[in-house]
Amino acid sequence: MSVNPIWRPSPERVERAGITRYLRWLRDTRGFEFPDYESLWRWSTEKIEDFWETVWHFGGMRAHQPYRQVLDKRVMPGAKWFDGATLNYAEHALAAATRPNAHTKPALIFHSEVCERTEISWALLADKVGALTATLGELGVQAGDRVVSYMPNIPESIMALLSVASRGAIWSSCSPDMGPASVLDRFRQIEPRVLFAVDGYRYGGKDFDRLETVRELVASLPSIEAVIFVSYLSTAAELDLGDIDGRDLKVMRMSQALARRAAPEFLPVPFQHPLWVVYSSGTTGMPKPIVHGHGGTIIENLKGLTLHLDIDENDRFFWFSSTSWIMWNLLVSSLLCGCTIIQFDGNPGYPDLGTLWKLAQDERISFFGTSPAFIGLCRNNDFEPGRQLDLSSIRTLGATGSPLTDDAYLWVYEKVSADVLLASISGGTDPGTAFLGACPTLPVYAGEMQCRGLGVATYAFNDAGQPVYNEVGELVCARPIPSMPLYFWGDEGGKRYHESYFETWPDVWKHGDWLKLIPRKESVTGVIYGRSDATINRHGIRLGSSEMYRVVEAFPEVMDSLVIDLEFLGRKSFMILFVVLAGATGDMPSELCDRLQSAIRTQLSGRYVPDDVVAIPDVPRTISGKKLEVPIKKILLGMPVETSVNRDSMSNPESIDWFVRYASQHAVTG
Repeated sequence: MSVNPIWRPSPERVERAGITRYLRWLRDTRGFEFPDYESLWRWSTEKIEDFWETVWHFGGMRAHQPYRQVLDKRVMPGAKWFDGATLNYAEHALAAATRPNAHTKPALIFHSEVCERTEISWALLADKVGALTATLGELGVQAGDRVVSYMPNIPESIMALLSVASRGAIWSSCSPDMGPASVLDRFRQIEPRVLFAVDGYRYGGKDFDRLETVRELVASLPSIEAVIFVSYLSTAAELDLGDIDGRDLKVMRMSQALARRAAPEFLPVPFQHPLWVVYSSGTTGMPKPIVHGHGGTIIENLKGLTLHLDIDENDRFFWFSSTSWIMWNLLVSSLLCGCTIIQFDGNPGYPDLGTLWKLAQDERISFFGTSPAFIGLCRNNDFEPGRQLDLSSIRTLGATGSPLTDDAYLWVYEKVSADVLLASISGGTDPGTAFLGACPTLPVYAGEMQCRGLGVATYAFNDAGQPVYNEVGELVCARPIPSMPLYFWGDEGGKRYHESYFETWPDVWKHGDWLKLIPRKESVTGVIYGRSDATINRHGIRLGSSEMYRVVEAFPEVMDSLVIDLEFLGRKSFMILFVVLAGATGDMPSELCDRLQSAIRTQLSGRYVPDDVVAIPDVPRTISGKKLEVPIKKILLGMPVETSVNRDSMSNPESIDWFVRYASQHAVTG
């Protein structure tokens, strides 16, 4: 645990921060004053109705009908927020298109391996959304219909989402780097009416044709009535669906769907009307189809983007993400603040590690969002972007997807910029919010997230369900939040929803992460120690896997690592440390193995020294970059690979084969 912060905001930054404006607004309009962040957080989680009502008014929510009450009852699940209010997500996202500079200020700036830089003004974006909304109307799309996308992070994806939301239909998206089986596992559950699709995409200089996959999706989704097709990889691409079960399928190019001129029209829908369906990681079993609502998404993102990430209309916001990850939804939602979105479609490491950093320099990006895996890749390759490029425009560097190590924090401040807010956040697809995250007026401590999110009653619980500090416990949320799932699609009676989060402690959301909360002078900071079901349990003492990674991945010889504790059904623990060697292949060097074990013994405890250290070619990861600890544990314990992991949900599915061979050659039963 760090003794001193590695960064403090300047007085000028504190003065201009969105949360500072909010505190002044609270004082001037409500008579509330708070001496520090922690007192503000306590009020926001104890007086939740008062807090969220102030966010509604401070954030400028646009309602067609007013709400009758803020919250009907404090229960989870089942809390009903802002009953009576009607609004529309797309109307909020396109609000800046009504401003005087709408024809000159860019809403989107797009970079890709496929095509030249594209800039789209706010006025043009609104025109495109209006045209596409009208086309969807002609196709018969109504409120509540599902419309799905098989497109990458391109402007057409944002236009499609906003058009679907404008009509009150329900959006869902999968990136074209996902295989058909994984996509169908998701889309079959919600029975979509319209599909947006591309002919293919380019990644790392290599083209990936997706025409046959699109045909397979349409053939396997009998609810599909129309396909709107983007010729992205090749302008000459044609989608010929032929005769699929004699269905009368409508197929049109996106250029045709956008050809008319039409002002955007926004259907007012209830606060809790479904906006989109997102999915759990899907590493095992069927993905959970999680439904979020218009109102909850708007108010949570206005809070998070304005108060925590400090975004306003002057920012240029970038987060590297695929359209399968909730961070892409956050990228789109940054339009709520009137800022400019920077989109990138391609390989962040192609042709070299400077690609995204050069994008930040050239586009003067002020918020640069990435993953701990990318930061680790740059660090392990001794890349120094701040020395090679002008990154002075970056005020905030965001990171999420997995825990960020102490060394990664130090790398950012030494190799990127000494004066940047490192916004490490932890939340997720499920709650639609960040449990822990950033605050532009607080200091940064290495390895720690700055604070608990406003209005989010985040605690670490011990086994008795009691809050604990300075020790690892289960991450829970003790009070409802507007952005929590409305329900799971097709989950009659809410049984699966309840089992997913509320089975351990009734009316308390259990998220499935290990968390340590650390009381500091300015706030309570937090450290995530990995998934609670992947935790190391040695001799009754628990250790989060990320704590092991902090030690192991500090070695320059180690590019990546994976630790698996094979304690199972009361058997003696047998722990294996798998490492990816930097610039080397073959067996694990005995000298390095000894040094790793010595460091673990010294920096953690002798009880956590692994029983074996093995070199591997690659660490299996999900599309969003999470290490697949639990599926690999199942494979090593002899469970069938088919029921242990969903390869289509992985960024590197070939990495699984090594572990299958290893399990067949070793009796790893402890």
